[in-house]
Amino acid sequence: MSQLKHVAIVGATGAVGVEMLRCLEERNFPVGQLTLLASARSAGKKMTFKGQELTIKELTPDAFEGVDIALFSAGGGISKEFAPHAVKAGAVVVDNSSAFRMDPTVPLVVPEVNAADVKTHQGIIANPNCTTAITLMALYPLHQAFGVKRVWASSYQAVSGTGAQAIEELARQSHAWATGGRTAWDDAKLPDSEIQVYPHQIAFNVLPHVDSFLDSGYTKEEMKLENEGRKIMHHPDLRASVTCVRVPVFRAHSVAVSAEFDKPVTVAAAREILAQAPGLDIIDDPANKQYPLPLNIAGKDNCAVGRLRLDCALDNGLAFWVVGDQLLKGAALNAVQIAELL
Repeated sequence: MSQLKHVAIVGATGAVGVEMLRCLEERNFPVGQLTLLASARSAGKKMTFKGQELTIKELTPDAFEGVDIALFSAGGGISKEFAPHAVKAGAVVVDNSSAFRMDPTVPLVVPEVNAADVKTHQGIIANPNCTTAITLMALYPLHQAFGVKRVWASSYQAVSGTGAQAIEELARQSHAWATGGRTAWDDAKLPDSEIQVYPHQIAFNVLPHVDSFLDSGYTKEEMKLENEGRKIMHHPDLRASVTCVRVPVFRAHSVAVSAEFDKPVTVAAAREILAQAPGLDIIDDPANKQYPLPLNIAGKDNCAVGRLRLDCALDNGLAFWVVGDQLLKGAALNAVQIAELL
């Protein structure tokens, strides 16, 4: 792009909005004018972009005048209400919520997978679920080579996927335990007054509950890999059984995947394919205790894959472990990459 763009960030003060701002700066996106939008509660606060202090404005229906690209990360309800106003004003919306992902008229895009779908937009482009995006970074190159049929996966999702309040809750609960004189393993439970964001204590715990439950027993989050994966990969026959778990990690999601393919797969062939995949690093040396860790991947643009092995329970099966920063590739970075495609 040679032309400078007027960019707006909706939800600029949230965990993803902050990362969108940073990605625009670090990737030298051609921003001519930047409008930061948030709730009335945040209006008037200051944020910095390329050394310039910007004042946050209140999100209103008429806030998009002259905007070329509007990056939304303020929840599905806000997107449904305000994205049409942005489009009417002439902006292209890149939406990070689930509001439009399964709308057949809205492209759902991971640039490393289906960049060409951006061309079909009618004013709105959807960013996928964070776990879906991170998983597909490793799964899609393998699908291109071997043809994926079915996937079994378990996610280990960081609290930052819930937002800034969840980050604060994990920190607060951990601090309460550490300063409360507790040392025994059976003394890790905190009073209910410390539990606000999640239905149960998250510090020193794991919650097999991400998003709301469906009649099937799966959660909405767990169905996103199948539903969104089908759309992004143009693979309507993909089947995926997923269990999503919230873990006491501040940042970066991890996913354990077992995938069954149409064609025979070997670890050597898989590694060669993954080594060429954009946006993906291989960290796979278990003998030397080298494998992707959320602590190491947090803050990095690339996802990482490791623990590659033939799945002993499947025909043509491969098991692997993939980690990605869900605030970046799972949200802000992916949105900015879509903007770059525009």
